[in-house]
Amino acid sequence: QVQLVESGGGLVQAGGSLRVSCTASGRAFSTYPKGWFRQAPGKEREFVAAISWSGGRTMYADSVKGRFTISRDNAKNTLYLQMNSLQPEDTAVYYCVANRAIRPTPDWEYWGKGTLVTVSS
Repeated sequence: QVQLVESGGGLVQAGGSLRVSCTASGRAFSTYPKGWFRQAPGKEREFVAAISWSGGRTMYADSVKGRFTISRDNAKNTLYLQMNSLQPEDTAVYYCVANRAIRPTPDWEYWGKGTLVTVSS
C-alpha cells in the first residue's frame, strides 16, 4: 500500500516561488512513476507534471513548462515540485499521485489529500 502526504503549500505573491513536497510510505514507492495534479476552485483536476521511477523521464503540462520542475529523491521517499514565476491562475490544491504508468489523465491509482497553493496578484 502506498500512502502519499503533501506539504509545503501556502500563500505567495505573483512572480514568487514555492516548493511543495510529497512523502510516501510503502515499499513500492521507489519503483512507481509519480506526479502532480491540481484542482482550482470550480474546475476539473488537471495534470501538472510527472516523473519516471528513475527520474530520467519527465512530462509537463504546457501551462507550467519552463516554470515548474518535478524531481524525486527515492532514498528519502520524497517527491518535489519546484514552482517559479507563479501566477494567480496557478492557485489550486496540488495533489501528489503515484501509478504504474505515466499518463496526463487523472486515472492514477494513488492520491494524496492535497496541499493548497494560493498566489496573490
